Amino acid sequence: MFDNIKNSHGEQLDYSFHKVEGDRKNIVILGHGVTGDKDRPLIAALAQNLTDCGIPALRFSFSGNGNSGGRFTESTISKEVADLGAVLDALSNCVICYVGHSMGSTVGLLRASQDDRIKILVSLAGIVHTQIFAETEFGDVTPGAGVMWNEPGCPLSRAYMDDMSRIKTVLNKTSKISIPWLFVHGTEDDVVPIKDSREIFNKANNPKELIEIQNADHVFSEKSTNVMVTQVVSWINTQFNRLN
Repeated sequence: MFDNIKNSHGEQLDYSFHKVEGDRKNIVILGHGVTGDKDRPLIAALAQNLTDCGIPALRFSFSGNGNSGGRFTESTISKEVADLGAVLDALSNCVICYVGHSMGSTVGLLRASQDDRIKILVSLAGIVHTQIFAETEFGDVTPGAGVMWNEPGCPLSRAYMDDMSRIKTVLNKTSKISIPWLFVHGTEDDVVPIKDSREIFNKANNPKELIEIQNADHVFSEKSTNVMVTQVVSWINTQFNRLN
């Protein structure tokens, strides 16, 4: 279907394509959150379960993350929105659902608000108020001198903090999205509060749905993984059936 995927900077984006038998036009793109990559367990589990249901999936690492080209210190939401555009360019003639987790959810929301190639949208524990998130999680870290969440390979950059501050919030983008939209959030998320998903869900256009997963943390770990995956895959399958 496609070979190398490069962004506008010429940086190669690492991806794994999970194909299924037959000529399928439906495909799900999976995007990870900050400090993650395409191999994050919840992303890999979703991809596997989608293909088990006969739905092709492509999970990729944003530039500067995982084995993709680029520098982590240049990774921002704005750059990742463009990265997602490069992936969409590679998937011509496909009916596309995008699933994003955390910051990857914010990326998908912003892309969908300006790009009608995304036909179905899923937001997993999505960051809504970017400036508040950055200040809450990294406000005590000096950009250029410290790291994110004590991860040595994830230095906090001024570019990241400035971009989060410039965007500030994505609530004002909801009016531009009118495709089927699923919000999923864990009740025990201590990184992105569940009230953020409730708030943006209330502002979003129909058709929409909000699923709250009891006792799930930010990455839907342990037993929450299967609960999340089962419900998301079922919902996506229903939406594709309605579109086809």
